[in-house]
Order: sequence, then structure tokens, then C-alpha cells
Amino acid sequence: MRRTSIGSGCRRIWLATAGEMNPLEEIKDRFRAALSGSVDDVEPHVAMVKPAQDPRHGDYQANLAMGLAKSQGRKPRDLAQEIVGRLDLSGLLQPPEISGPGFINLRLQDAWLAARLQEMAADNRLAIAPPAKPRRLVIDFSSPNVAKPMHVGHLRSTIIGDSLVRLFRFLGHQVITDNHLGDWGTQFGMLLYGFKHHRDDQALQADPVREMLRLYLLVRDVIRPAETDEDDDASAVKYSDTDIAKAKAILEEVRRETARLHAGDPENVALWQKMMPWCLEEINRTYRRLDVVFDHTLGESFYNPMLADVVASLLRKGIAEESEGAVLVAQGGRPSLIRKKDGAFTYTTTDLATIRYRMETWQPDAMLYVVDSRQALHFQNLFETARRWGYDKVELAHIAFGSVLGENRRPLKTREGGVVELSSLVDEAVERAAHVYEQSRQERRERGEEVPELDPAERKRVEEAVGVGAVKYADLCQNRLTDYVFSWSKMLAMNGNTGTYMQYAYARNRSIFRKGGENEDRFRRSPPAVLLETPQERSLAVMLLRLEEALADAAADYQPSAITTYLWDLAKSYSGFFQNCPVLKAGTPQLRDSRLALCDLTARVLERCLDLLGIKTVERM
Repeated sequence: MRRTSIGSGCRRIWLATAGEMNPLEEIKDRFRAALSGSVDDVEPHVAMVKPAQDPRHGDYQANLAMGLAKSQGRKPRDLAQEIVGRLDLSGLLQPPEISGPGFINLRLQDAWLAARLQEMAADNRLAIAPPAKPRRLVIDFSSPNVAKPMHVGHLRSTIIGDSLVRLFRFLGHQVITDNHLGDWGTQFGMLLYGFKHHRDDQALQADPVREMLRLYLLVRDVIRPAETDEDDDASAVKYSDTDIAKAKAILEEVRRETARLHAGDPENVALWQKMMPWCLEEINRTYRRLDVVFDHTLGESFYNPMLADVVASLLRKGIAEESEGAVLVAQGGRPSLIRKKDGAFTYTTTDLATIRYRMETWQPDAMLYVVDSRQALHFQNLFETARRWGYDKVELAHIAFGSVLGENRRPLKTREGGVVELSSLVDEAVERAAHVYEQSRQERRERGEEVPELDPAERKRVEEAVGVGAVKYADLCQNRLTDYVFSWSKMLAMNGNTGTYMQYAYARNRSIFRKGGENEDRFRRSPPAVLLETPQERSLAVMLLRLEEALADAAADYQPSAITTYLWDLAKSYSGFFQNCPVLKAGTPQLRDSRLALCDLTARVLERCLDLLGIKTVERM
């Protein structure tokens, strides 16, 4: 077993690359040996060994001969033939083929595939070996302002962050999650003002969470004229001078309430302490719906007592300097402000205190911040300051992502022009899933297919799993760095690369075992021999064994879309197998067991990968 190390400036590898269970890594090892002594640095050439795009050209393809031949002044086909002659094929590869100008086409031995699948089936972890040196990571994600409802802008951070947590924990690393809440800002000034001037005591006693939400929305609407650009022709609403003057006066009151809170005013601090559990319950309700859990929820208020010492430390070390009453860190011609002229601290100060606290408390090897790409400059400056401050041994990474857009390719809004609340988005997803589910049931009945009858409770679970899963998958199947267009019709489609299709593929797979009266446990306790008699069986076998490659790619690039890409390829391979290879009516008992084993292993991989994306599977749809 070869363990891949992590070096600066190279692609991170977060798992043990167990050669005999990872075809790509095993093949690369064979090429390393074949190239050893003939080139100074084999890695750039070994990196050109990749899965074949067209199965007619084999399972893998090595396109390294052309580049090497050019540097050595040789013919590529001759050099390819020489490399193949030195390549150790034993127990792994069929004799390679050389095509075109020097492409080396590689095909795995069927016996090797069958043996590895049996090992994979017998292992609870699907033969994913834990790392030799597990790392400790802090993953910072979601981070809403708690005095107001979570909105669609929190969607990507929450589900991308949760997926990375699930991935790294499955791979065997220690992950500490921290939801760095905004619990100390102007939004609490809005609540304090609303509580003092507009609260309904009867409503507060009956449902404090809903009353906090009402007060926030009320004050937000009252001060909106003060925050609207009247010169902007695109503004949907124009306000009178009286409305704007009134709004500005109330906004100033809100700011004073915030300042009193930060200054330690006993009344405001007591009210803040009273409100926090109510506000937290509102966001926790959404987290429960999304099946997202945090180890720690340390907001800005937690770090507030530490901020003065952060500034003093940076001044002592000569990293920060005073300028006209303020304190800033100069770097790259664009200084970072850490204390304002009025003595107030900034987000940068809080983030530096957070880094110091995490290092002293958890001693992580890496801190990952899952925050949208618009904050790139902030994190660039933050990390540089932290390194100068002495935290230069920990990996600090900004896991950036793009925006969620409406079908007009602008930020997703409600029909009224407001920001879409996350709870409303989930509600609508589940409602639409119920409609799609019923439509699919009717269509399948008309085609003469057997459609399970679900009791109301089970049907509700299916609709919730499909609705939430559709939203998550639609986001996670995108490259996280790009914006994407939010489309209900696409995300809830019963075919194509959607969460709904993956859940249906899993449920259809499980129905085979119910129909055949088979208990899948026997295919795990003592897996039968796998027979690869058709191209479809073999294609599915190769795809199953690419699981570790997909997880390695996802971890190396912090990119959950590598998992969805793999799932789509697996689902297509399974569909071809399902259509062409009778399972319960296979020609012999041995072939029946082999195909059932392939089905069960496919279901387990589907279930595992969907779980890594935070998506639930259902046994019947």
C-alpha cells in the first residue's frame, strides 16, 4: 500500500491510496517503476494516466509518450512501445494497445476486477482505507446572522460545508465544525428597538420565536427607505422625503441600541441573552430540516472579550500600526482595519481572534472557510496577517463558491423582489416533490409497472427526502466556483443527473431484492464470485472500483461535484446493466448471485455517496 504525502504547492491527497483497491493509483505506480531512471521527474508524466473517455479505448489511457518523445527527439510510438515493454502487467493489466501517434490504451484483467469487487463487497467501508496520518480540520461554514431568517444566500455555504465535513470524516480525518454566527451586529439593534417599541406580549408568550421574526421583519421594513438608493432607476419602490426622514431617524435609534449592547448596557445585554435562544431555535429548525449538525456554535459575541488583546498583540509585534486614531495592518498597499477611530473593532479583528482561539484550543492542521467568492480579498488579507502573526504552520483555505441565480440570471429573489428565505425554499421543494412524485406514480401505472402503495407517514418521508435532496444535489453537482441557475424543473427531474434520479435508481435497485425474496446481507457476509460475461457487467464493475478515485478528487479540490459526476457515471453504467442483464431470471444460480452482488454493491455505493452529499435514500418510491 502506497501512502501519498502532502507537500506544499502540490495537489492535496487526503486518503490512503491503497494501490490494489484503487485501479488508477495502482496503474500509476506501475508507470512510475517503468519510467524510473529514464526521466528526472516522473510525476508530470504519471499524471497523464487517466480514465479513458471512450470505453472502446480501454479502461485507462496513458498519453505521456508524445511529450516525452518530443523532449528526447524520438518517435512517440517507438517510445510508447519501449515504455510498455518495461511496464509490469502482472495480476492487473491485459497487454496494452498502442494507438494513434502513441496513446497507450490500458484494460484491467477481469480476474483482478472480480477479486477486488468481492473484497469491496465484504468491507463495511467499501474498501476505502483510512489514512496513515489522519489530519485534524476545522471547517467553518453557514455562519448566518441569527436575529433574522436564513435566506438563499446561506444555502451554498451550508450544504457545501456539510458535504465536506461528511467526506473528510468518512475518509478518516478528525473534523471539528464551527458555525461562526453573526450574533453581535446591527440586526440585534433592530430586534432591541422592535422589542422596546413594537412587541406583542401575548404573542411573545405564545411563540417567542415567531414574535422575534415578526419584530425583525417589521423593523427591517420600517428602515428600508433609509437604505434605498433613490437615484437608482432600477429601484422597485420610490419613497417620499417624509418616509426617508422617518426611516433614517429609526435607523439611528437602531444603531444606538447596537452601540449600547456593545458597550455592555445591562438592559440590552439582558435582552440579548433572553433573545438568543429564540433566535437560535429559528435557525436550528432549518438545520434540522437540512440534516446539518455543528460541533460548536461560537458567534462574534464569544470573541468580543478577546479583541482588545488581539490588537495589542499585533501592535507589539509591529504587524499593526496606529493611523489617525485607528489601528490597521498594512499589506500589499491595501490596509486591513482592525480598530476604528471610535474604538470599535472589525470583522478582521474577530476573525483573527477566532484563528488564535482555534489554534490554542484544537490545534488543527487546517482551517477551511466555506464562504462565497466575494470575500476572497478579505480572506487573502486575513490569512497573510495570521501567518505574520505566527500562525504559519496551519493550512488556511478559503473554500469559495459562486452565487445562486434565478432563471433571469440575476440573484434569486421572490416575486416581490425580496431575498428568498431558506425555510420557504425547502417548503416549496417538498411541495413540488410531492407533485412530481404523484405524477411519476401515475405514469408508471399507465406503463403497467408495479407501483408501491405507501402509507401517509412513509409518503411524507419520501417527499421530504426527495425535495431536500433535489435542492442539495442541484447545488452540489455544480463546480462550486461558478454561479448556477436555480431551476425547479431540472432539479426534480426523474431522469438525468439529479438527486431525484439517484434516489429512484437506489429504490429501484432495492426493489429487486424484495421481489426476489433475497436478503442482501448474504452478499456482504460472504460475497459470491463475480462473473463478468457481458460488456455491461464489466462496465459496471470498473465504475464501482472508481469510487476511491472520485473521493480522492473531491477531497483534493474540496469539490463535492466530483462525487456527483461519479454518481452520474455509475447510474448510467447501472442503467445499461439493468436493461441488458436479467438479474432474477439469470441463466444459472451462479450468474443470478453474481448479478445480485453487483446490484447490492451498486446500491451501497449510491447510498454512501448520497450520504456524503447530505442526501437521504428511500427504500421505495
